[in-house]
Amino acid sequence: METYSFLRQFADSWALLSLFLIFLGVVVWAFRPGSRGVHDEVANSIFRNDRKPAPADEPKSNVKEA
Repeated sequence: METYSFLRQFADSWALLSLFLIFLGVVVWAFRPGSRGVHDEVANSIFRNDRKPAPADEPKSNVKEA
């Protein structure tokens, strides 16, 4: 059997199966019970060092109006 045919059959069967199982593992790990607290903490970590709100006179975006 030539190399290309062997690698093509391997990619179509076992490699596809292993990548699908890895994908399922990542999805299950991300949505596992009890991970809500970790995800909330990471999502709010950018606000951890905020001590005061932005001044009211500053524009909310850097886009200038025409």
